[in-house]
Amino acid sequence: MMKYLRHMIVFAQIVESGSISQAANHLELSKSVVSQMLANLEEALDVHLLNRTTRRQVLTPAGQTFYKHCREIQTLSEQAWQEARESHQQPRGPVKISAPHALADTVVAPAIGKLVANFGDIEPTLVSDDERVNLYEKGIDLAIRVGEMPSSDYRQRRLGEFHEVLCASPDYTTKHSLIPEHIFDADTPSNNIDYIANIWQGSHATHQCQNNVTGESVKFTLQANRTANSLPAVIALARAGAGLALIPDFIFATYQQKSQLVNILPEYTFSSVPVYAIQSFGHQPPALVKSCISAIREEMTALSNASIGLDG
Repeated sequence: MMKYLRHMIVFAQIVESGSISQAANHLELSKSVVSQMLANLEEALDVHLLNRTTRRQVLTPAGQTFYKHCREIQTLSEQAWQEARESHQQPRGPVKISAPHALADTVVAPAIGKLVANFGDIEPTLVSDDERVNLYEKGIDLAIRVGEMPSSDYRQRRLGEFHEVLCASPDYTTKHSLIPEHIFDADTPSNNIDYIANIWQGSHATHQCQNNVTGESVKFTLQANRTANSLPAVIALARAGAGLALIPDFIFATYQQKSQLVNILPEYTFSSVPVYAIQSFGHQPPALVKSCISAIREEMTALSNASIGLDG
């Protein structure tokens, strides 16, 4: 079987190219050589893989299954080749990274900064943008996104997750009696709860959290009467005593340690929010993009661990 590994890769290329002629051009082989390799493969297997006419080719049922495995072999071989080539290469060159405001300053910039400190030939461009921009149109090499990802042509890798914390300044909590019952009835105007929302949330923000003891799930809506178009601005308003804000736990931990913000609902945990790295290079992104993804993932893990340590 080993001697037919190349034949299997050639067969996969025939299927993907749509014809023996196109496969021959792609592989830089003669049409007769490719045709003979297919014939030798079918003879060795004693099974017909392709039905061919002058206009098109169609996989047989056996050919469909065989192609799937041949494609897996081809992918693994390409990956092995690429990783071996990159093993001695240092990341270098320009890279454009997009990230939401919530993560740009706290996660992405520090991670890429450390990477650049180790590999001085990297030329990063960091773009803070809460919108899910088109990577191709904006020339983005890597996008960091928050929340569940819809299916798309982009490759995505989960980097981690965080929980949000509903918080306010100590002064604000002193002036207002904010017991959970008030928060959960916040859609009643008489409660007069001030809520600072990121502008993308809209005027009404619905949240869900779970009681840490009973496991009871609670969904509630807050009406925003203060808005900002970036997380740093939301946090600044909250620290100044403008109202409640919902921010990632690893960011909140820093302000909690400095007694600048307090958790309004310490007995509740909000649903986890996943973080993904999105790129359009397919199974084999450039070494530079892979290095950036790894660096950001490490930074997220470190911040998450530090947040847990502060909570403990």
